[in-house]
Amino acid sequence: MNTILIKGAAILGGAPADILVKDGVIAEIGDLGAASAGLTVDADGLIALPGLVDLHTHLREPGREDAETVETGTQAAARGGYTAVHAMANTSPVADTAGVVEQVWRLGQEYGHCDVQPVGAVTSGLEGRHLAELGAMADSAARVRVFSDDGKCVSDALLMRRALEYVKAFDGVVAQHAQESRLTEGAQLNEGEVSGRLGLTGWPAVAEEAIIARDCLLAAHVGSRLHVCHVSTAGSVEIIRWAKSKGWDVTAEVTPHHLLLTDSRAERSPIGPYNPIYKVNPPLRTDEDVRVLREALADGTIDCVATDHAPHPVEDKETEWSAAAMGMIGLETALSVVQEAMVETGLLDWAAVADRMSARPARIGRLPGHGLPLEAGALANITLYDPSFRALVDPSAMASRSRNTPYEGMELPGRVVATFLRGRPTVLEGKLV
Repeated sequence: MNTILIKGAAILGGAPADILVKDGVIAEIGDLGAASAGLTVDADGLIALPGLVDLHTHLREPGREDAETVETGTQAAARGGYTAVHAMANTSPVADTAGVVEQVWRLGQEYGHCDVQPVGAVTSGLEGRHLAELGAMADSAARVRVFSDDGKCVSDALLMRRALEYVKAFDGVVAQHAQESRLTEGAQLNEGEVSGRLGLTGWPAVAEEAIIARDCLLAAHVGSRLHVCHVSTAGSVEIIRWAKSKGWDVTAEVTPHHLLLTDSRAERSPIGPYNPIYKVNPPLRTDEDVRVLREALADGTIDCVATDHAPHPVEDKETEWSAAAMGMIGLETALSVVQEAMVETGLLDWAAVADRMSARPARIGRLPGHGLPLEAGALANITLYDPSFRALVDPSAMASRSRNTPYEGMELPGRVVATFLRGRPTVLEGKLV
């Protein structure tokens, strides 16, 4: 299957064109008539996008293979149109050494249905006391360029400064989980009217915003790159917008669930209040926060969409709210949620979706070969998407090993029909290859 002909795809939602792929590279685009190929794909009515890139995926391996593995997580990614994911460091053992990140990278090479780029921990054991082996991870076979203690905040300002200084040597970036832990002790849900009515300890927006403000100032002081994970509040957007107006090298991501869902879900879910499927860190926020996040993604203040795909086994989620694990899966529904929240509301067109879900995350993660325009000479990382499809979300039909999706029973638009990784189909007709 060295030659693939994709017939009549609307590239970035534009006019239909044929795409000829040879030996993993886009050879030609245009009206190619009856060109012969080992595989011909009818893409009438489908949108062609560059393969999606996720900056924030929890694959759980090594250590929590009961929740997800590199194989099942990348199967979910391929089903969602992704050709590359960044695997977060909070595994067991923690990905804080060259040995562990190389293990994850090699698992991706062997079992991955997309490219797996490990993220290295900022601090040893995610304990926030000493810097991890940043240089060794950067020089390893995995070539780590993104470092994060995600799940935990690098709370120590001096340690954060040192990390930002250190990664400059190899053009790395520190991706911060912004959470002032002293302000969120025992916190369960966004601090507001809903948490008050439900009697759940509030999670104030300022706990996120204070860390973002501090770290923007630190990044500017040392002249380094800062990436803000899963932005969730209107106040955070204003701080990031201010930092960018200064010309500081600050980027940010938003999750699909923070673009669509609000804290009201905890009160009015299909099965009643206190449904822990909606428990997530940072918490779901208010309608106003969602509005501002959408506008910020549209105007580029927030650079990209990242799933924060956080799989958990059933027993960790189907329990009382206070004991339930935080997190939601999102790889297989991300593009549909973005269509619902951003495209169908007129905030983004498909070219902008490609920018926010492919080009920018690849650039932030320094991931060569991904996020490139669909043009002759580029690696054939391609997603074919049917925007006219609509269906109810069925967790049992997902490829992920876990089922903790917040969209169960919701009708969402769109379906990934095919995904190609360097010209190799990983999904065809909506099914894994």
